Amino acid sequence: FIVIFISHFKHQSRNDPNSTYNEDNLAQCVFDLFTAGTDTTFATLIWALLLLANHPQIQEKVQKEIEDVFGFSGSISYQDRKKLPYTNAVIHEMQRIKYFLLYGAPRQSTKDVKMRGYHIPKGTIIFPDLCSVLLDPGQWETPEEFNPNHFLDKVGKFITREEFLTFGIGQQACVGEQLARIEIFIFVTSLLRAFSFQLPEGVKELSQAPVVKFLMHPYPYKLCAVPHTAIKHIETP
Repeated sequence: FIVIFISHFKHQSRNDPNSTYNEDNLAQCVFDLFTAGTDTTFATLIWALLLLANHPQIQEKVQKEIEDVFGFSGSISYQDRKKLPYTNAVIHEMQRIKYFLLYGAPRQSTKDVKMRGYHIPKGTIIFPDLCSVLLDPGQWETPEEFNPNHFLDKVGKFITREEFLTFGIGQQACVGEQLARIEIFIFVTSLLRAFSFQLPEGVKELSQAPVVKFLMHPYPYKLCAVPHTAIKHIETP
């Protein structure tokens, strides 16, 4: 993707030397793509492992669904998410309850706007508060709880939710949304196929409080990654 992007960028700069397609802009765009696509996925995954360790029953249910559908061999692709409704719901719920940004990416008003009695002048920088939707008690049954049922219907089928705004909304949604969805699904399913994530001995629960910065990570924690096949062997008579 990056190679194609750079090639297109340079092609545009040759066609119009006075455009914004220049070396400085190219370097900044590539930096933004790597930064936005690396640390955000990393933050999602370390929150995911924390939540799985704190909720072993949910973790076991995901592993059982994966085993029932794929067994212990063969690869899992992003298209397979349709065969794993509970797993897909768990991944969405992880992203909902532990949204990793303090606020959404800033935008700028292109014209004067009046909204709910407030005047927003042209040129105003706007920071969307996506958590106000992701944790809205008027939209979610148990907004403060890790509850995969938020994304399942009564018969256990996965449902999309308009209120799931982790990647933003409209024309200004995250440009890397599709790539991020693929990466997170593959990483989580692959990890749970290989390991069970457990709390260290003597630890009852890992803290779910975030380190409050623009990009919010959990506080450093330790957990035990036990080979999943070893657990199955021990438990089987």
